[in-house]
Amino acid sequence: MPKIENNKIWAIAGGKGGVGKSLISSNLSVNLAKQGYNVVLIDADFGGSNLHTFLGVNSSKISLSDFIRHPELKLEDILLPTGIPNLRLASGAHDVLGMARPNAMQVSKLVKAIKSMHADYVLIDLGAGSPPYILDLFLIADTGILVSAPEPTSVENTYLFVKSAFYRKLRTVIQHPEVRGYLEWITENKDENMPRTPADLISKITKINRHAGDALKYEISQFVPKLILNQIRTPSDARIGFSMRQACAKHFGISLSYVGFIEQDNAVIQSIRLRKPALLYAPESKASCSIDRIAQNLRQDYHLIPT
Repeated sequence: MPKIENNKIWAIAGGKGGVGKSLISSNLSVNLAKQGYNVVLIDADFGGSNLHTFLGVNSSKISLSDFIRHPELKLEDILLPTGIPNLRLASGAHDVLGMARPNAMQVSKLVKAIKSMHADYVLIDLGAGSPPYILDLFLIADTGILVSAPEPTSVENTYLFVKSAFYRKLRTVIQHPEVRGYLEWITENKDENMPRTPADLISKITKINRHAGDALKYEISQFVPKLILNQIRTPSDARIGFSMRQACAKHFGISLSYVGFIEQDNAVIQSIRLRKPALLYAPESKASCSIDRIAQNLRQDYHLIPT
């Protein structure tokens, strides 16, 4: 199904849990709604949904799992008012054991519904890690946003997510059987002779099929995930974003766009305890001002430049 014209989809993911995805997803949604945009926020963190808590919305009896499992339901049918003008929420799945890993048909139904949603912005809050369904939802977005903390484990997991998303994207666009087989092999095996960079991969694929190599070059140029660093304590923490951008360009050939960082802020902790988005609880706080700048950078396709 073709995407509704002017329907902008943002997917927020993270290679590691606890980096603040739900905090950022909820507050980005609030920012857009305050600008007058019609916004739908989807809690697609299957097995760990909590956006209703961040928005101060009571848990609903009807959720994303009901939509996915019942053919007669539309995504519009499960949207909840949030009390914030212009912002509606699709609450996450309640039956954790049944929905922790949705199957391909369930994900396909959700993707079609998201693409046909009548809204200015649809934001998808994804779970941590890189199972196939998370990668697929991330890759359908107009803007894929990665949230990381400055700690080494979080940075490493972000790199792993970028690599997984990249190879997942390639597997969906390369139709030549021999090329597809080769891509599947290198994603499932480890070998010292494997391509180390996208440039090496293009060279190898081009030898198999020239048209496939050209397609790879195009896909690499189109894959530009956005990076947000959270829980920043020092200027050196903030500069990690530029290092991550350089590393992705060098090792993956991928343009990672660093759109901003959010400082450690007690106002955020208080806002979570009070079940109220930081942008509404403390709009002048350091964290809220950072989120406002990030939202503007995302809307206008700006990124930070090292000074």
